[in-house]
Amino acid sequence: MTMKDIVEINRKEIVVDAVLDELDNVTDYISEYLAEMGCSTPMEIKICIACEEIFVNIANYAYKEMGPEVPRLACVSLSRDPSGDNVQITFRDKGIFYNPLAREDPDITLKAEERQIGGLGIFMVKKSMDKVLYERDGDENVLMLIKKVKD
Repeated sequence: MTMKDIVEINRKEIVVDAVLDELDNVTDYISEYLAEMGCSTPMEIKICIACEEIFVNIANYAYKEMGPEVPRLACVSLSRDPSGDNVQITFRDKGIFYNPLAREDPDITLKAEERQIGGLGIFMVKKSMDKVLYERDGDENVLMLIKKVKD
């Protein structure tokens, strides 16, 4: 499945500065959308934790190696699939090219001090979502999280 195969219904979008100070605004926006979908509180928390991980990575790393002339923005869009059972959360940034899905999963059987640094957050996101898709669209990194929120 690719993002071109995804049908988005009831799409909403927020664009914010890609800074940690915007994290609460982003998670509140996502929580409101999930509440409108009738998402349970435990599921909402699970989804928001994954979204927090993605947004924090954008804020901390996407624009780190770019000059000050580049607007440091993050776009978060939310939609439903045609069944209304699945939420689709898409993060877009114009930061450096980075496909987090290309990274090898960490070996979680090793002790923390024996593992390489990095990769645990996206690993957690991949495990907690039903699908995680990435594509480079022109000059944008596009990462979509899909999770069933209704039975």
